[in-house]
Amino acid sequence: MEINYHDKIFNPVSNSENGEVDLTMHFHYKQEGNIVTSSYSGGRIRQGHLIALVGENGILNMRYHQVNVQGEIMTGICISTPEIMPNGKIRLHEKWQWTAGDFSEGTSVLEEQ
Repeated sequence: MEINYHDKIFNPVSNSENGEVDLTMHFHYKQEGNIVTSSYSGGRIRQGHLIALVGENGILNMRYHQVNVQGEIMTGICISTPEIMPNGKIRLHEKWQWTAGDFSEGTSVLEEQ
């Protein structure tokens, strides 16, 4: 399954409590070749960026860094596994872990707008 993420907007629909992503945020993905990027902000995040490689079956191997409202730089890793919903839109099932702070893990779900 080949997925092109370019110019797609994703909204969080769920996130673990230890995450900083707010359900009101959105992520506008850009893709060049097999590289996906996005800048984001909102909720508890003043500014953030992600970069990912698109792998087999459209799975995103992602790294992210962001500055939260406390002024801390937070970093993490994430694997996003796509699911094509009945309406043809993409749902991303994410497993992530902080590589800063408490190094805790979490899950989140994003859906294409």
